[in-house]
Amino acid sequence: MSKTFVIMKRELTSYFATPLAYVFIVIFLFLAGVFTFYLGLFIERDHADLRAFFDFHPWLYLLLIPAISMRLWAEERKSGTIEFLMSLPVPFGATVLGKFLAAWAFTAIALFLTFPIWLTVNYLGDPDNGVILAGYVGSLFMAGGYLAISSCISAITKNQIIAFVTGVVVCFIFTIAGQPLVTDFFSGWAPDWVVELIASFSFSTHFDAITEGVIDVRDLIYFSTLIALFLYANAVVIEFKKAS
Repeated sequence: MSKTFVIMKRELTSYFATPLAYVFIVIFLFLAGVFTFYLGLFIERDHADLRAFFDFHPWLYLLLIPAISMRLWAEERKSGTIEFLMSLPVPFGATVLGKFLAAWAFTAIALFLTFPIWLTVNYLGDPDNGVILAGYVGSLFMAGGYLAISSCISAITKNQIIAFVTGVVVCFIFTIAGQPLVTDFFSGWAPDWVVELIASFSFSTHFDAITEGVIDVRDLIYFSTLIALFLYANAVVIEFKKAS
């Protein structure tokens, strides 16, 4: 694990060595505010909760997470530094995990910087802070799921734009899997268990359950399993590309 954290520190430092980190954070905070106060009608709802804030997180992550993940492996492959990275005396699994954890930690920093809205809702009313904390936990796990998917996509191609677009598409499919748009299409001809299985893959379904204040172990297992599967796929893709 010590070598994993070395890779994580190296990658996290590289984010803040370029304007990318600051641009991402500013855009994330700006859009989070716009969605919460203007689209979510935070003030007009007159409820002491952050539902208007969390409801838009899947759509925020849908665009912004692939934007920071597209460079994780695509840039390494395009510049040829992946050969150097693979030659370091670090287990390959530690490299994959370290790069992912760095991106996840960076996202956690951006999410943490939204704390003023938490202070705002406590100033305006008497919210259930346990529910709000659960929402932050769920949001962080969901961000990890988006990151794992986008990281795997980034490993497939050398082109960052292709990695971004493909990552958005795949993440979008996971986001709307439980929506009526998808379930109604399958419910007309597929068995109920198939419809329920497809709906169970939806990020929104699991995240919405957590934002209600109930941190169900099954939801955490879902996100953890999905992250592990895509990180494993990430490692398999890199090994295959390296061999070819």
